Amino acid sequence: MALTPKQEERIRAKIKQIKAALAADKKFWHGYYHDGQGLRYGPPRLFIQLGDYTGGLRYFNWFNKNFPDDARYPDFLFEWAIILFKTHRQNEAKKKVLEAFTRNTYIFDKFFGRPIVPIEKWEGSNLETSEFVINYFQYSDKQENLLEFAEWLDELIQSERFKHFCDEYIEIYKSLKHEHEYKKRVSLIGKANKLEASIKNILLNGMS
Repeated sequence: MALTPKQEERIRAKIKQIKAALAADKKFWHGYYHDGQGLRYGPPRLFIQLGDYTGGLRYFNWFNKNFPDDARYPDFLFEWAIILFKTHRQNEAKKKVLEAFTRNTYIFDKFFGRPIVPIEKWEGSNLETSEFVINYFQYSDKQENLLEFAEWLDELIQSERFKHFCDEYIEIYKSLKHEHEYKKRVSLIGKANKLEASIKNILLNGMS
C-alpha cells in the first residue's frame, strides 16, 4: 500500500531525527559513537517503508564506515540484504542473507511463514533464539514490496549448496550444545567460521 504524503513526511522526519541524535552522540563522546540506545539500527526499516532503497544503501555505507566492528542484529542484516537486492547488488545481498542466518537460524522460516521449531543447539545470546524472530522480526514474503525479493531468496536458500551450508552449520552448533571441553569448543567454532568464510567467497563470486 502506497504511503500518503503525510506518512512519508513523518518517516523522513524520523530518519532526520535519528541522524541528528547520532551526530549529537558523536559530538558528546568527542568524535566517537556510543549510541547506547541502538538508534543506529532504526533507519533501514524506515527506508524500506519509504521504498527509498538508494537512501538505505547510502545509510548502510555510512554505517559500515562508522561501525565496522558492530555485531549487528539478524533483522538488521536481513534489511541490509533487502536493500542490496533492491539496488541490484545480488551477490552482496547473498552475503548478508548468509550473515543473517548465522545470527539466527530461524529467520527464513519466520519470513516464509513456516513452522518455527526450536533446535537443540548452542545459542550464545537471545538474538539467536526462536523467540527473537517470533517476537521481533517484522518481515514476510507476503509483503507487496518484498514479493520479488522473496522469490529470489527462496531460490537461493533452496539451492543445494546453500542448504548444505545451513545443515552443516546447524550440526556444528548442535555439537557445541553438548561439548564442554574448551579446546574442542574452540575447534568447532573455528570450523563454523571457516565454513561461513568459504560459502561467502562462493556467493560473492556469483554462485548460489
